[in-house]
Amino acid sequence: MGMLLRERHTGEGLLVSVCDAECLGETYAEGEVSLEVTEAFYGGDDATEVGADGVVDSLARASVANIVGERAVSVAVDAGIVDETTVLSVDGTLHAQLVRM
Repeated sequence: MGMLLRERHTGEGLLVSVCDAECLGETYAEGEVSLEVTEAFYGGDDATEVGADGVVDSLARASVANIVGERAVSVAVDAGIVDETTVLSVDGTLHAQLVRM
């Protein structure tokens, strides 16, 4: 399975959501932290299945990004877009956020 990517243009810039396809519809919880990978945010008609190059291209243009799943987060880290020390593990699933100011 690939990764699902969705772009939205907002008043603050480009919002990118990307997840490993198998994470869609799942909820991960650990202690006080809960991560819901909803169809409304990560999927839907506007989401496209992409490979690593598509993820890197989109994240390079993003003002804000939410990234879920081992493959998606690893692509962002390997490309130098996300610092590995900022990656969270929630119930064994990787999650990263990106904000450019």
